Amino acid sequence: MAFSITRRAFSAGVGAAALLAGSGAAFAQQAFFRIGTGGTAGTYYPVGGLIANAISATGSSGVKDLVATAVASNGSVANISAIQSGAGEAGFTQSDVAYWAHSGTGLYEGKPKVEDLRLIATLYPETIHLVARADAGIKSVADLKGKRVSLDEPGSGTIVDARLVLAAYGLSEQDVKAEYLKPGPAGEKLQDNSLDAYFFVGGYPTGAIVELAATNNITLVPITGPEADKLLSEQKFFQTDTVPEGTYKNVPETKTISVAAQLVTSAKQADDLIYNITKSLYSEDTQKSLQAGHAKGKLITADNAVKSAGIPFHPGAERYYKETGLLK
Repeated sequence: MAFSITRRAFSAGVGAAALLAGSGAAFAQQAFFRIGTGGTAGTYYPVGGLIANAISATGSSGVKDLVATAVASNGSVANISAIQSGAGEAGFTQSDVAYWAHSGTGLYEGKPKVEDLRLIATLYPETIHLVARADAGIKSVADLKGKRVSLDEPGSGTIVDARLVLAAYGLSEQDVKAEYLKPGPAGEKLQDNSLDAYFFVGGYPTGAIVELAATNNITLVPITGPEADKLLSEQKFFQTDTVPEGTYKNVPETKTISVAAQLVTSAKQADDLIYNITKSLYSEDTQKSLQAGHAKGKLITADNAVKSAGIPFHPGAERYYKETGLLK
């Protein structure tokens, strides 16, 4: 799947080229590292931008001669496809999608396994948001029957989890008036009363929902009860989660479920490169930058990096974690 280079990524690349214009030899040694993220209104994109800036050679603890860029995409599935095709060097993905891709199960049932998919790090929990208009009468997932609901774009990790959640409550896409929109456009349709609810999987607070809640009465629909419990027991990559009160304007504490956000790459990437990127990611300066730059940055820690693996670590990342005692 083709990537769309963001303005930020393009500018970063141009800036790096300008810095190296005086040295053709130095420019020739540059390693360009494209990190697939997600839509610009989600969480992957801003967090990916922070990581790209931190690990680039221009960062205070960056990797020598590395120019990393955050690239907007359709999310998990698209990022894995880009890594497979060589259109990207790394990408963000949900832990469930990574597991399915590597094992050839779930979403990838009947498709070739992505056997060379490798984990760099688990980053943070990704909450399943079910956003609804406050006046739509949606108190539970079961109330979505007959409603206008966006499941996110085909190729995203969100649509996979939306289908699983619907199925847990005895619903399918045919039981709702399904649309397939990113959270930004979905929020706009919610705002003008042409949509009742939408799914979004991402770390809270996510910008698109913050903006929507600032000027509109919305609610988050809880994903709880025996249906959710059964889903948690069947799909081990799901965990319970809670969106705290005040995360979004006038939205009370909401119980839901989550998966994990992960940074993945290909086994074809050089061991030393991935080792240095991993080391840079958990340097003191990068950690400070992540914590200051985004709410989810506080959770991108070395301790969390080795949790919920699901797929093999890249040997370069594994070497770093073994050196630091995080893996035996």
